[in-house]
Amino acid sequence: MHQVRLPRRPLPLIQIVEYLRAFLFGRMGWSTGNSLLIISGAFGLFEKRAAVLAGGYATDSVGEDMELVVRMHRYRLERRQPYRIGFVPDPICWTEVPVSFRVLRRQRTRWQRGLIDTLVRHRSMIGRPRYGSVGMISLPGFVMFEMLSPLVELSGYILLPIMWALGLLSPSGAWIFFVLAMMYMILVSALAVLLEDIAFRRYPRALDLGRLLIGAMLENFGFRQLTVWWRVRAFWEYLRGDLSWGAMERRGVGAA
Repeated sequence: MHQVRLPRRPLPLIQIVEYLRAFLFGRMGWSTGNSLLIISGAFGLFEKRAAVLAGGYATDSVGEDMELVVRMHRYRLERRQPYRIGFVPDPICWTEVPVSFRVLRRQRTRWQRGLIDTLVRHRSMIGRPRYGSVGMISLPGFVMFEMLSPLVELSGYILLPIMWALGLLSPSGAWIFFVLAMMYMILVSALAVLLEDIAFRRYPRALDLGRLLIGAMLENFGFRQLTVWWRVRAFWEYLRGDLSWGAMERRGVGAA
């Protein structure tokens, strides 16, 4: 008998929390308004004719899954053809996540470079009523809250202690701001975990639920800051024209 169990290592565990938050909160929301911009390559299913009509996968992009979805939106909207790009929240499928920081860094910089590349390629859609909610809501949202967010967050990590040291921010004010920010990020992740437990219960054991909630807390102390730094580095890699995929080491799903 096969049972669903959480990985033993903390790094894959934290990534499960990330996936739950991104999928259950983010992609279900975007899908509701037919504004979904990415269907992960590991979990994507495309109608062949629709993908071919839109031009198929871009061979010169490291974010080919997102780029194809945006181009499919563009193809249909420019021709005023009815269509639907949706997200199914309860598929029975699994993907292997990085188990080392070295491989995780390659993955996250590649994701960020793919995001930047897609938004730059389709920048003419941003803010254009012609492209409906995709052009007016989801694309601007991805620019502000996905592409630029690591720059803003890293600036906060740098400026907060500097302002404190210069006396421009009171110690109590800085501490309250830091605690509230951490509590907010933990709350969002914890709600995603609880939503998954209520809706799908893929991890039915109470011990698993507790471990996921611990992962939701640990994510914000070190892991999140590292991924922010890697995503900022990706801007420099993109400007240098780095289109490399990077070696993704595989160990097997059951080995995590």
